Amino acid sequence: MGTQRTIGVDVGGTKIVVGLVERDGTIVRVERYATPVGSTEAFLAGLSSAVESLQDESVAAVGIGLPSAIDQRSGTVVFSANIPLAGLDVRSWAAEAFGLPAAIDNDANCAALAEWRAGAGRGTTDMVMITLGTGIGGGLILGGRLYRGWIGAGAEVGHIVVDADGPLCQGHCTGRGHLEGFASGRAVEAAARRVLGPGAGTPELVAAARQGSGPAREALAAAGRWLGAGIASLVNLLNPELVVIGGGFGEAFDLLIDPVREIVARDGLAPARDVVRIVPAELGAAAGVIGAALVGFEALDGAGVPAARG
Repeated sequence: MGTQRTIGVDVGGTKIVVGLVERDGTIVRVERYATPVGSTEAFLAGLSSAVESLQDESVAAVGIGLPSAIDQRSGTVVFSANIPLAGLDVRSWAAEAFGLPAAIDNDANCAALAEWRAGAGRGTTDMVMITLGTGIGGGLILGGRLYRGWIGAGAEVGHIVVDADGPLCQGHCTGRGHLEGFASGRAVEAAARRVLGPGAGTPELVAAARQGSGPAREALAAAGRWLGAGIASLVNLLNPELVVIGGGFGEAFDLLIDPVREIVARDGLAPARDVVRIVPAELGAAAGVIGAALVGFEALDGAGVPAARG
């Protein structure tokens, strides 16, 4: 039997990244596509095309990381803030579409699994992963295991309430004052337009801050303080050894970390606040793909999340 690989799929609000991945996490090939968000049908068609672009005889399973709350009992996506997907058994759909064993998980769970096994979290037993992208995702390693919650919908870190009377959350979420509305890439894009003018986005704001712009640095510091409030709550609740910050917007870690630590020191409780380490992710954009592929291998081997068979 030849080399066994899985296809790992990292779905975001703006792009779908697919990778052909070996068991040790090595990415053999990777492709990127825009995420179709016009309708569920368009989204599924785009996802199908992305996976099929890498499918060959070496592929034994597919693992898909979604920015969604998932009921692992049925393989159903319950809710998605930034993609048009809800109420669908995506696990069975994928198995039928690709003719392979298929597993799904929250995208930030996938990133957490990858960073824990092969990145910044190696050797830890209690770790929080926060992914800063279009939205904010979260993954938890508790007691040396990936924590998914009772039905698989746990660790929705981006929807921690940090301001009970705050603005409406973004995308399809109907909550108010959620962390995602203050510290995600989309929230910072809005700040970029206020500071730099129409057409500006997160990259321009980060570049301006690195070049010494006071208003740009303060806008990012404000996001960092909100992020620190969310992390302080997680530190108080879980007493993790490590908090790993990743995702596309996580690349601004150097501009966020001081205000994050300021709020954690203020709002966190001793001794947890004094021993927690807050570090940048090591795997970068590859974490989601690697983690999704690892979920695919777990399902193939009968461990981890359930799988549907093609």
